[in-house]
Amino acid sequence: MSNSLVLHALRCGGFAGLARVSEATGLSEPDVESELIDLAVAGLVTRVPGDFGGWGLTEAGRDEDARRTSEELDAAGTRSAVAKAYDEFLVLNPELLDLCTAWQMRHVDGAAALNDHTDSAYDARVLDRLTDLDQRADAVCADLSAAMARFQRYRTRLSGALARAKAGELDYVTDNLASYHTVWFQLHEDLLVTLGIPRH
Repeated sequence: MSNSLVLHALRCGGFAGLARVSEATGLSEPDVESELIDLAVAGLVTRVPGDFGGWGLTEAGRDEDARRTSEELDAAGTRSAVAKAYDEFLVLNPELLDLCTAWQMRHVDGAAALNDHTDSAYDARVLDRLTDLDQRADAVCADLSAAMARFQRYRTRLSGALARAKAGELDYVTDNLASYHTVWFQLHEDLLVTLGIPRH
Protein backbone atom coordinates (compact mmCIF):
# COMPACT_ATOMS: atom_id res chain seq x y z
CA MET A 1 0.00 0.00 0.00
CA SER A 2 1.70 3.17 -1.16
CA ASN A 3 -0.27 5.37 1.21
CA SER A 4 1.14 3.26 4.05
CA LEU A 5 4.63 4.06 2.70
CA VAL A 6 3.80 7.77 2.63
CA LEU A 7 2.28 7.70 6.11
CA HIS A 8 5.30 5.81 7.47
CA ALA A 9 7.75 8.19 5.78
CA LEU A 10 6.18 11.11 7.66
CA ARG A 11 6.29 9.10 10.89
CA CYS A 12 10.02 8.40 10.53
CA GLY A 13 11.12 11.63 8.87
CA GLY A 14 8.84 14.19 10.46
CA PHE A 15 7.21 17.24 8.90
CA ALA A 16 8.08 17.37 5.19
CA GLY A 17 7.23 18.70 1.75
CA LEU A 18 6.44 16.65 -1.33
CA ALA A 19 10.06 16.40 -2.53
CA ARG A 20 11.30 14.95 0.77
CA VAL A 21 8.46 12.42 0.98
CA SER A 22 9.12 11.46 -2.64
CA GLU A 23 12.83 10.99 -1.93
CA ALA A 24 12.09 8.91 1.18
CA THR A 25 9.55 6.61 -0.50
CA GLY A 26 10.85 6.40 -4.05
CA LEU A 27 7.40 7.42 -5.33
CA SER A 28 6.86 10.27 -7.79
CA GLU A 29 5.76 13.64 -6.39
CA PRO A 30 2.32 13.46 -8.13
CA ASP A 31 1.75 9.99 -6.61
CA VAL A 32 2.86 11.24 -3.19
CA GLU A 33 0.54 14.24 -3.43
CA SER A 34 -2.40 12.01 -4.38
CA GLU A 35 -1.72 9.69 -1.42
CA LEU A 36 -1.32 12.63 0.96
CA ILE A 37 -4.68 14.07 -0.12
CA ASP A 38 -6.33 10.71 0.56
CA LEU A 39 -4.63 10.50 3.94
CA ALA A 40 -5.71 14.06 4.76
CA VAL A 41 -9.34 13.23 3.91
CA ALA A 42 -9.04 10.29 6.31
CA GLY A 43 -7.74 12.65 9.03
CA LEU A 44 -4.34 10.99 9.23
CA VAL A 45 -2.18 13.85 7.94
CA THR A 46 -2.44 17.60 7.87
CA ARG A 47 -0.84 20.26 5.69
CA VAL A 48 0.55 23.62 6.74
CA PRO A 49 0.58 26.06 3.75
CA GLY A 50 3.29 28.58 2.91
CA ASP A 51 6.95 28.62 1.90
CA PHE A 52 7.98 26.77 5.05
CA GLY A 53 4.90 24.57 5.13
CA GLY A 54 4.57 20.88 4.54
CA TRP A 55 2.82 17.71 5.61
CA GLY A 56 2.78 16.05 9.00
CA LEU A 57 0.94 13.35 10.91
CA THR A 58 -2.03 13.94 13.13
CA GLU A 59 -2.30 11.97 16.38
CA ALA A 60 -4.70 9.66 14.56
CA GLY A 61 -2.05 9.28 11.86
CA ARG A 62 0.60 8.27 14.39
CA ASP A 63 -1.74 5.69 15.89
CA GLU A 64 -2.71 4.35 12.46
CA ASP A 65 0.92 4.08 11.36
CA ALA A 66 1.77 2.17 14.56
CA ARG A 67 -1.12 -0.23 13.88
CA ARG A 68 -0.21 -0.76 10.22
CA THR A 69 3.49 -1.20 10.99
CA SER A 70 2.79 -3.77 13.69
CA GLU A 71 0.47 -5.68 11.35
CA GLU A 72 3.07 -5.54 8.56
CA LEU A 73 5.76 -7.01 10.82
CA ASP A 74 3.43 -9.73 12.10
CA ALA A 75 2.39 -10.61 8.55
CA ALA A 76 6.02 -10.81 7.43
CA GLY A 77 6.89 -13.04 10.39
CA THR A 78 10.34 -11.48 10.60
CA ARG A 79 10.34 -9.77 14.02
CA SER A 80 13.39 -11.72 15.20
CA ALA A 81 15.33 -10.87 12.01
CA VAL A 82 14.52 -7.16 12.34
CA ALA A 83 15.41 -7.21 16.05
CA LYS A 84 18.76 -8.88 15.25
CA ALA A 85 19.50 -6.27 12.56
CA TYR A 86 18.57 -3.52 15.04
CA ASP A 87 21.13 -4.89 17.52
CA GLU A 88 23.74 -4.76 14.75
CA PHE A 89 22.66 -1.21 13.88
CA LEU A 90 23.17 -0.18 17.52
CA VAL A 91 26.79 -1.35 17.35
CA LEU A 92 27.43 1.06 14.45
CA ASN A 93 25.32 3.96 15.72
CA PRO A 94 27.83 5.48 18.22
CA GLU A 95 30.55 5.36 15.55
CA LEU A 96 28.30 7.15 13.06
CA LEU A 97 27.54 9.86 15.63
CA ASP A 98 31.27 10.28 16.37
CA LEU A 99 31.97 10.60 12.64
CA CYS A 100 29.32 13.30 12.29
CA THR A 101 30.90 15.20 15.18
CA ALA A 102 34.33 14.84 13.57
CA TRP A 103 32.87 16.19 10.33
CA GLN A 104 31.38 19.25 12.03
CA MET A 105 34.13 19.94 14.58
CA ARG A 106 37.89 19.48 14.70
CA HIS A 107 40.73 20.19 17.08
CA VAL A 108 43.01 23.04 16.10
CA ASP A 109 45.97 23.82 18.37
CA GLY A 110 44.36 21.72 21.10
CA ALA A 111 41.02 23.54 21.01
CA ALA A 112 37.72 22.45 19.46
CA ALA A 113 36.67 24.54 16.46
CA LEU A 114 34.06 24.36 13.74
CA ASN A 115 35.29 22.46 10.70
CA ASP A 116 35.32 25.04 7.90
CA HIS A 117 36.20 22.30 5.36
CA THR A 118 39.29 24.14 4.12
CA ASP A 119 41.51 21.17 5.06
CA SER A 120 40.69 18.67 2.31
CA ALA A 121 43.03 16.04 3.76
CA TYR A 122 41.14 16.09 7.07
CA ASP A 123 37.77 15.84 5.29
CA ALA A 124 39.08 12.98 3.16
CA ARG A 125 40.08 11.03 6.29
CA VAL A 126 36.60 11.44 7.77
CA LEU A 127 34.98 10.40 4.47
CA ASP A 128 37.24 7.32 4.36
CA ARG A 129 36.05 6.35 7.82
CA LEU A 130 32.42 6.96 6.78
CA THR A 131 32.97 4.79 3.70
CA ASP A 132 34.28 2.01 5.93
CA LEU A 133 31.27 2.30 8.23
CA ASP A 134 28.94 2.32 5.24
CA GLN A 135 30.45 -0.95 4.00
CA ARG A 136 29.73 -2.53 7.39
CA ALA A 137 26.24 -1.03 7.42
CA ASP A 138 25.60 -2.77 4.10
CA ALA A 139 25.15 -6.11 5.89
CA VAL A 140 22.61 -4.56 8.28
CA CYS A 141 20.70 -3.04 5.37
CA ALA A 142 20.76 -6.34 3.49
CA ASP A 143 19.35 -8.20 6.50
CA LEU A 144 16.61 -5.59 6.94
CA SER A 145 15.74 -5.62 3.23
CA ALA A 146 15.44 -9.41 3.31
CA ALA A 147 13.14 -9.17 6.34
CA MET A 148 10.93 -6.35 5.00
CA ALA A 149 11.12 -4.96 1.47
CA ARG A 150 10.45 -1.33 2.47
CA PHE A 151 13.84 -1.17 4.21
CA GLN A 152 15.55 -1.43 0.78
CA ARG A 153 15.07 2.29 0.24
CA TYR A 154 17.51 3.14 3.06
CA ARG A 155 20.42 1.37 1.33
CA THR A 156 19.74 3.39 -1.83
CA ARG A 157 19.48 6.66 0.08
CA LEU A 158 22.60 6.10 2.23
CA SER A 159 24.67 5.12 -0.81
CA GLY A 160 23.41 8.16 -2.70
CA ALA A 161 24.26 10.56 0.11
CA LEU A 162 27.76 9.13 0.52
CA ALA A 163 28.42 9.27 -3.23
CA ARG A 164 27.36 12.91 -3.38
CA ALA A 165 29.55 13.80 -0.38
CA LYS A 166 32.57 12.08 -1.95
CA ALA A 167 31.87 13.95 -5.20
CA GLY A 168 32.25 17.26 -3.37
CA GLU A 169 28.71 18.00 -2.13
CA LEU A 170 29.90 18.19 1.46
CA ASP A 171 26.50 19.01 2.97
CA TYR A 172 25.42 15.44 2.19
CA VAL A 173 27.33 14.18 5.25
CA THR A 174 25.33 16.00 7.94
CA ASP A 175 23.73 19.23 6.75
CA ASN A 176 21.36 18.37 3.91
CA LEU A 177 17.79 17.12 4.45
CA ALA A 178 18.88 14.07 2.43
CA SER A 179 22.29 13.78 4.15
CA TYR A 180 23.80 10.51 5.35
CA HIS A 181 23.15 11.51 8.96
CA THR A 182 19.50 12.42 8.25
CA VAL A 183 18.79 9.13 6.46
CA TRP A 184 20.57 7.21 9.24
CA PHE A 185 18.43 8.99 11.85
CA GLN A 186 15.29 8.08 9.91
CA LEU A 187 16.40 4.44 9.70
CA HIS A 188 16.93 4.46 13.47
CA GLU A 189 13.47 5.91 13.98
CA ASP A 190 11.99 3.34 11.58
CA LEU A 191 13.57 0.47 13.51
CA LEU A 192 12.21 1.82 16.80
CA VAL A 193 8.71 2.29 15.34
CA THR A 194 8.74 -1.12 13.63
CA LEU A 195 9.77 -2.93 16.81
CA GLY A 196 7.55 -0.79 19.05
CA ILE A 197 10.46 0.53 21.09
CA PRO A 198 10.00 4.02 22.61
CA ARG A 199 12.76 6.56 21.87
CA HIS A 200 14.42 7.62 25.11
